Amino acid sequence: MRWKDKPNGVLIALLAIHVIAHIDRNMLLGFSPQITRDLALSNAQYGFLAGAVWVLSYGLMAVFMGSLADRFSRTRVMAAGILIWSACTAASGAAQSFEQMVLARFLVASGEAALVPAAVSLLVELFLARRAGTAVGVFFMGIPLGIGLSFLLAGTLGAAQGWRSTFYLLGIVGVMIGVPMLALKDRRDNVDETRRGVAFLPQINAALASLRGNPTVVHTIVGFVLVHMAFAGLSFSQLWLVRERGFDAAAIARQIGGLQIVFGILGAGVGGVLSDRLDRHMRGGHAGFAMLLIVLCGPLMLAYRFATPGSLLFYVGMCAGFFLPLATYGPSMALIQGLTPDRVRSTVTGIAMLLINVFAIAIGNLAIGAVSDRMNTAGATNGLTLSLLATDVLAISAALFFGLAARGTRLHAAPASVAPAH
Repeated sequence: MRWKDKPNGVLIALLAIHVIAHIDRNMLLGFSPQITRDLALSNAQYGFLAGAVWVLSYGLMAVFMGSLADRFSRTRVMAAGILIWSACTAASGAAQSFEQMVLARFLVASGEAALVPAAVSLLVELFLARRAGTAVGVFFMGIPLGIGLSFLLAGTLGAAQGWRSTFYLLGIVGVMIGVPMLALKDRRDNVDETRRGVAFLPQINAALASLRGNPTVVHTIVGFVLVHMAFAGLSFSQLWLVRERGFDAAAIARQIGGLQIVFGILGAGVGGVLSDRLDRHMRGGHAGFAMLLIVLCGPLMLAYRFATPGSLLFYVGMCAGFFLPLATYGPSMALIQGLTPDRVRSTVTGIAMLLINVFAIAIGNLAIGAVSDRMNTAGATNGLTLSLLATDVLAISAALFFGLAARGTRLHAAPASVAPAH
């Protein structure tokens, strides 16, 4: 029996790998007070490290790795990525300066760029049209689980062992997973074998041509990018809560971790399952559902910034911010993949990841750090509050583009490139 004959098993394995990827990626956030102190980092340096450094590697490499996944073995592309990011996660624990940490995190991002484009393409192939949103939603539960566990580990194991030892341990775990995965063969019966091994630039040109001819996918990608501004805000959440809301660093790390796990998982699950079930019954299908989610969650996210710390409204708004971005993954990816030709699906996913990392992660994190530093220097006591409020507004503006995508979706017939569900 081939490993592909057990799609649920594949989904669980990819979810576990995705969890580990986001633990490794977000452990920097969970240890932000300790790392900024030990390496003497300013807010701007930390924002650069958490944002721009990541995008310079992950964003560009996501396109390259996506094109490799369309042209070669997706399992081996993912396995190589796991080995790279795990070794460099361990190297992060040895960093003694800002420059050394920049290099280590740059290479962690290079490895992690291999996972999402290849995994999403594989899941869409295995679960087909009517269950694609659900499968993708389950896979992206790895984000809240990874983020949440990174904060929980920082507040528990990390508090006892220190951030350096925690990075070393995570690197060892990743290598133990990546090596066996190299043995899995990725045969694709539904893909033209003449596409295997095609040159990089023609593959990119084919993906861009597909986007130029499909404004619905373009609008979905723009909305998907904007809603990720909530993740830029997450990078500074712990610093904001400690410095401007008076929380204890270890205690709030545990709270963020637990709430991120619960409400991020709910978001990914609800977004994937309900978007699949309502796709044929709701105006605008997947895109219309994503727009509705933003309309419901957006006001709560704004209220969170002004609510009394520890109040019910404070925690409801915080949880809405954890819920919303993950809830858009299932409907967004199902729509993007469903309206994209098979031969360029991973490449288009890589392009979406590039745009997310350039605009939401790199520019967003750098802007928050730089603007809050300048405001604090000028005497403001709420520089992070105002900066994070701006990211919330940008995330909510994604509703406009999902609305345009919903309008375009109603004009599309069911895509011929996706087979009906069994």
